[in-house]
Amino acid sequence: MPEKQTLKRAREAKRRGKRPTSQAGEFVREEMHHIRAGKHGARSTKQAIAIGLSKARRAGVKLGPPPKGTKAKTRQSAAYASRAARRGHRKPSRTRSRAIVRALKREPRGAAHEAVATKGPAVRRAAARKAAATRRAA
Repeated sequence: MPEKQTLKRAREAKRRGKRPTSQAGEFVREEMHHIRAGKHGARSTKQAIAIGLSKARRAGVKLGPPPKGTKAKTRQSAAYASRAARRGHRKPSRTRSRAIVRALKREPRGAAHEAVATKGPAVRRAAARKAAATRRAA
């Protein structure tokens, strides 16, 4: 379950008219934060992002399907997560919840740091500039 603060930020982004990907970015950000804090790990940055996007879909963010090249299982999982949002929120079963947490705890912790490292200085600078411009506009 995403933190209340994350849900609040995502709703705020929606109110401001941001695209669904920007709304989902809050969930990805939360996931990266969890990895950095040592709550759990992820095999790769892609996995960390996928977990965040899945949480976003389940929270009701209207994200499109994954790109064409992805595995059928991934596409099916995304569709399932989107349907779960429409069904409403039920507390996940204790067994499943524990299984997910245990599996993630076995994963390495480097993925969140790798996400920053792989961007490169030019892209990081551009992102910082864009963030600063967004803050000025708000």
